[in-house]
Parts: sequence; structure tokens; C-alpha cells
Amino acid sequence: MRHALALADRAEREDDEIPVGAVLVSAEGKVLGEGWNRNISECDPSAHAEIVALRRAGAAIGNHRLLGTTLYVTLEPCAMCAMAMIHARVARVVFGARDPKTGAAGSVFDLLADPRHNHRVDVVGGVLGDDAGARLTAYFRRKRGKPA
Repeated sequence: MRHALALADRAEREDDEIPVGAVLVSAEGKVLGEGWNRNISECDPSAHAEIVALRRAGAAIGNHRLLGTTLYVTLEPCAMCAMAMIHARVARVVFGARDPKTGAAGSVFDLLADPRHNHRVDVVGGVLGDDAGARLTAYFRRKRGKPA
């Protein structure tokens, strides 16, 4: 998760993007793909940190199925990212801050555990959530011109 937080910092520092980072790791602990939010800089509404990491991992291993992997992400996944994880057959997601507006891993929706899907993703939430949440709060305060 600390690596994902470092990627979130890069999102803000290098691209002035919302500070969300993601790292996909194999069952053996090898980093397969990583990314941070790129939707603003790439003019791509699907370029969330999770999607970027999944795309890079798929390209790296030459397969759209990412079996046995764990995705570490600094913010609870949205519905788009949750469904991408299901389609990719990600085994587990570990996220930092909860998203009370669009979270799809239990906060607003619970797509990853929905029994109607043919694959379910194990979820661990709140890991370094205060750190991740503080980055997001500071980013949006700065964008809105409010004091820290």
C-alpha cells in the first residue's frame, strides 16, 4: 500500500491528477502493473489508477486474466474499476480510503461481493486509509482554494 501511496503522490505532483495510485501484485509478490489516475491528462474517463495498473499488468503477462493477483489501491474502487477487476479475475483488492460517494466495494455498492457474478473479489478496506484520505482532502482543498 505504501507503494500505491507513492504513486498517488506522483499523480498529483507530476500530472496534477487526483492522487490515487494502484499496484497489481502476483501471488508470489511480483509487481505486474502499476499506475495512477490519468483520466484528466489523457482525456480518458476510464484511465483511473486501477484500470491503468490492470492494463499494464495484462500487457506484461500477455493475458487479460489476472488470476491470483492482489490489487492495492489508495481509494475504494468505483463501479467501473470494480467490474474490471471481476472481468480480469483479480483475487483480492486492498484499498485505503473509503469513498462514500461512489465506492463499489461496500460503501455505496458492493459489486465485488455480489453473488450474481461468476467471480468475486476478496476485499480488505481501510489499509492506511487515513494517509490516503488526507492526500485526497488536501488535493481538493487546494483545488477549491481552501486552507489546509
